[in-house]
Amino acid sequence: MANEKTNKSLFDMEHLSGKLTGGKNESEAAPAEKKNSAPKKRQPRTDKSVREKKQAPEKKPVSEKKTKEKAKSASGKRKQPAKKTAAKAAQKPVQAAAEEARIPARNSRGARPRKKNLANLVQGNDAVAPAPPTLPASSLNMRGKYGKGKLRIIPLGGIGEIGKNMTVFEYGEDMFVLDCGLAFPDDEMLGIDLVIPDITYLEKNAARVRGIVLTHGHEDHIGAIPYVLRKLNVPVYGTRMTLGILRGKLDEAGLLGSAKLFQCAAGDIISLGCFKVEFIRSNHSIPDAVMLAIHTPLGVVLHTGDFKIDSTPIIGEMIDLARIGELGREGVLALMSDSTNAERPGFTMSERKVGESFDQIFKQNADKRIIIATFASNIHRVQQILDAAKRYGRKVAVSGRSMINNVEAAVQLGVIDLPDNVLIDISMINRYTKEQLVIITTGSQGEEMSALYRMAYSDHRQVVVGPGDLIVNSASAIPGNEKLVSKVVDELFKLGCDVIYQSLAEIHVSGHACREEQKMILALARPKFFIPVHGEYRHLVKHAQLAVATGVPEKNILVLQDNGKVIELDRETIRLNGQVTAGRVLIDGLGVGDVGNIVLRDRKLLSEDGLIIIVAALERASGMLVSGPDIVSRGFIYVREAENIMNDATEAAREALRHCEENGIREWGSIKTQVKDAVSNYIFAATHRRPMILPILMEI
Repeated sequence: MANEKTNKSLFDMEHLSGKLTGGKNESEAAPAEKKNSAPKKRQPRTDKSVREKKQAPEKKPVSEKKTKEKAKSASGKRKQPAKKTAAKAAQKPVQAAAEEARIPARNSRGARPRKKNLANLVQGNDAVAPAPPTLPASSLNMRGKYGKGKLRIIPLGGIGEIGKNMTVFEYGEDMFVLDCGLAFPDDEMLGIDLVIPDITYLEKNAARVRGIVLTHGHEDHIGAIPYVLRKLNVPVYGTRMTLGILRGKLDEAGLLGSAKLFQCAAGDIISLGCFKVEFIRSNHSIPDAVMLAIHTPLGVVLHTGDFKIDSTPIIGEMIDLARIGELGREGVLALMSDSTNAERPGFTMSERKVGESFDQIFKQNADKRIIIATFASNIHRVQQILDAAKRYGRKVAVSGRSMINNVEAAVQLGVIDLPDNVLIDISMINRYTKEQLVIITTGSQGEEMSALYRMAYSDHRQVVVGPGDLIVNSASAIPGNEKLVSKVVDELFKLGCDVIYQSLAEIHVSGHACREEQKMILALARPKFFIPVHGEYRHLVKHAQLAVATGVPEKNILVLQDNGKVIELDRETIRLNGQVTAGRVLIDGLGVGDVGNIVLRDRKLLSEDGLIIIVAALERASGMLVSGPDIVSRGFIYVREAENIMNDATEAAREALRHCEENGIREWGSIKTQVKDAVSNYIFAATHRRPMILPILMEI
């Protein structure tokens, strides 16, 4: 029911008939023109928004000239509002503070107003985080400013693994964090929801941390921020789409009001202590991805983040290869580059190739309802589905909470170009015939409880699939998810659906660079030192070999095996120098870090061989057995078919208790150990299994 209400709040049918632009002219409704050298300018506001702005206190001006221009442009437009009542005046500081933090003010009952309906949002909406003070390019020359020192680079996550990306840059008394991601649990982490990096080192040096800088909005780069900001509330810098997704996560965690978010754009340069961080336009499977040129007192460290080279991107512009080449000519001290696809030869296909495949699918299946599953963050893919639906006269419904949240953020920020009269609420699909519909859904990885999973098992409230439905799984299976994906595909076929997946059509392209693109970045940057990142160990080794082939001396390449290793750089050398605390923190429900290796071992043992509980009552003074022992088994053996084993195990426990009584053993820990060992030895001899055994002794 909660999902149904959310869907209705996002896609209000009354506003889908050409009202997405709110009655504005074309210039106001169109997405804002992108700029690379400065933060994005806001769209013109309506009269109502201007009136609200007048009521709020003025922000600190960037310059005296701009302040005068603002005052001049505001004067004469509308008379000052009527004098407020005392109650409203008392509420004004709260509203002003909320406006400053870019969050809705709370009403008298402490509740925030409802979010705007997606149908009411105008593209290019100005509800964004404030831009940080940016620096001129002339400020990047820092030679001689900070004296001699060592640059320390410390990966706390992302080395030898996919996900959990987090890297610390440190020079003198200044440090900042690049990305703050999570990972998803593997098969050994029973019951675990998420995995985040251990930030013990950051907590110990909290006074020196100047901020967190984000490369893009994927979970493996921003997912840990709600947990980290609870312990380390520092400024967070990112691009519009990155912060748009992050704002939703922080709102759910109740941290949006206290978070300090600053929106940056490609071409911006920000100051973090002695570091000057430059944002460089990049391409990835999510809009507004950037590389970072980190200007340090020793030289430039270029960090690619996740990237590929797409000359025909769906949203935004091509990666700024010219700026990378310019940095290479000026001199790059070190390159840290994405290694995920270091095993794949050639180039990664453009996202437009998927659009061509969608066009053929829509054309060849005009009589079917089309359901497309993809990653919720792949806004490029969503844009192409919307465009194809418009061309072929279909309506589009969105299913899945994360998909709805991301589409809402993309529309609100003007990232998606939403066609008129295409989007409908998922609850309204029964008003249309199958050939009139497209459904965009989550669940491309076969995740339990995802929208596609529930459709496959006939458990979705709004969508019932069967003959006449075409399911397109527009994603590749993440390593480890292959069985889950295959299981869902099989269930869909059983229901009579047609299913298209990656091996049958070109319906997915990677967001990561292949070997030829990696070589191009190496050739343009011409780094003195090279550090492969973001990948399992074999990916890092393959990327290092590629760097040697492009001319980087082998002695200048550092391949890390573990997180927490301290990389120390000066202008002439690179080496490992020490280790800091690093590892994984497990999230289980509301518990953060309260599940460790011992608990995981117990869960694994319980899942494999089950549990035996032995209950007995002893007389306090003499230690004589008064009652029991009684044995309870769960997940070990079916008792009715193995009464002889359970009876013999009970006798083994009784003999152990008698032995303790005869030998004067009164210490409870020793008695439990004797009972546990006796029963365990018998069970293993009889069954070759080792269930968990818990003796419970009661004193009478």
